[in-house]
Amino acid sequence: MAPQPLTPEETEQALAALPHWTTDGDSVSRTYSLAGHLPAAAMAMHIAAIQEELNHHSDMTIGYNKLTVTVNTHSVGGRITELDVALARRIEQIAAGHGAE
Repeated sequence: MAPQPLTPEETEQALAALPHWTTDGDSVSRTYSLAGHLPAAAMAMHIAAIQEELNHHSDMTIGYNKLTVTVNTHSVGGRITELDVALARRIEQIAAGHGAE
């Protein structure tokens, strides 16, 4: 069964359990601060491995000591689904291990 877009209310409810994640209505995102460029790149690689496991991928932007992750579900027209929330939860689970704030 194809994923279904979340309503704005469902999205807000899901994000209430994911501090620092925000929505623009079409995607969810978060920017992490790290100790430098290599830790940001290492976290991006860890996220990439999780995304391959889930077969669900985000856009990531790496700065000097920042990593921004933005995700939505392309198969439903670029809307937010439970797949996006599940990926955000997995990323949150590994963030502290990378020293991300």
